[in-house]
Amino acid sequence: MSDPGHGPMLRKIVLALLLLAALPALADDAATRPAAWGSPSANGGKCCASLSEVRENIDRIDRDLVRLMAERQQYVGEAGRFKKDPAAVSDPKRVDAVIAKVRADAAAQNLDPTVAEKTFRAMIAAFEDFERAEWTARQAQPGR
Repeated sequence: MSDPGHGPMLRKIVLALLLLAALPALADDAATRPAAWGSPSANGGKCCASLSEVRENIDRIDRDLVRLMAERQQYVGEAGRFKKDPAAVSDPKRVDAVIAKVRADAAAQNLDPTVAEKTFRAMIAAFEDFERAEWTARQAQPGR
């Protein structure tokens, strides 16, 4: 014999569980539904027929970006060997030169220069933090 006061609560719980169970289907629907506008334009119009295909390509590119960032990090670590102290890591003139070059490269490759600049400024700041930490850690090592 159940308490009649629990009926509404039980219905809410069952409804919540049904909604949770439907979430994957709703997410899949978003990935496979037709585009709201336009026709494929990426990769010479060969991509993309679905949001899933877009995401697969973005994931592929992200893996490449991470690989290139890992390579960049190796050289950033090397740069620290030539700095007299952690304060020498920041070089505003070098950053300005890099940003000017990146903006020009972006425009030449049909990338919004502002997107490129914001991305590179964030990346440079993160790598400066890494280089300072690396410099400090290596200075603490005997026989560096």
